[in-house]
Amino acid sequence: MTTDNSATNGTPRDQLTAVVHLVRHGEVANPSGILYGRIPGFRLSEDGQMMAKAAADFLAGRDVTVVKSSPLERAVQTAEPIAAQFGLPIEVDDRLIESWNHFEGLTVSVGDGAVFAPRHWTALRNPFRPSWGEPYVEVAARVLAAARDAAQAALGHEAICVSHQLPIWVARRSVEHKKLWHDPRRRQCALGSVTSLTYSGGTFVSVSYSEPSGSAGSRSAGA
Repeated sequence: MTTDNSATNGTPRDQLTAVVHLVRHGEVANPSGILYGRIPGFRLSEDGQMMAKAAADFLAGRDVTVVKSSPLERAVQTAEPIAAQFGLPIEVDDRLIESWNHFEGLTVSVGDGAVFAPRHWTALRNPFRPSWGEPYVEVAARVLAAARDAAQAALGHEAICVSHQLPIWVARRSVEHKKLWHDPRRRQCALGSVTSLTYSGGTFVSVSYSEPSGSAGSRSAGA
């Protein structure tokens, strides 16, 4: 008995490519300026909805066959116009969720942030892990596992995974073989941005980055 290792048009599966677009959600309505993290109920602002539409327009015409999203409202909302234009359902993947954080629900801005309260200082003891939240290595591993599964599901085509700034950024640094510890102010992952990972035969090949909505507001809290 022989094993069928071919796909559409007779191309061997181990030679097929797949592109996974990691889309960061749009701007969130957050008048109190807290680090909202995984707190439910935070939805896109009007500008955020426009950012979601801009991402959908940017991806229009692509050969997309899979759309996945973090379970958080802001991510699902961003995925909605994208999925609609391709006539696809949104598959929720918990591995795409925002990382957990000790400061969730608190303000962390300069001057009035919770980081200045002595009771929180133990959470800041190790910035390399980091000690205040989900370890970078674990975040990158789960997001890349979700991306590989999406690539497999869309083999020969393209997939979209809507997630959050930190998960997307550390996943990118991981595939680029860079240290996962970084300066958050220098993340290249704006609101509504698209970080595209190309796979060939299940192996990562390259990454590209686009900002359909520009870089304004790219460092919103809890994004």
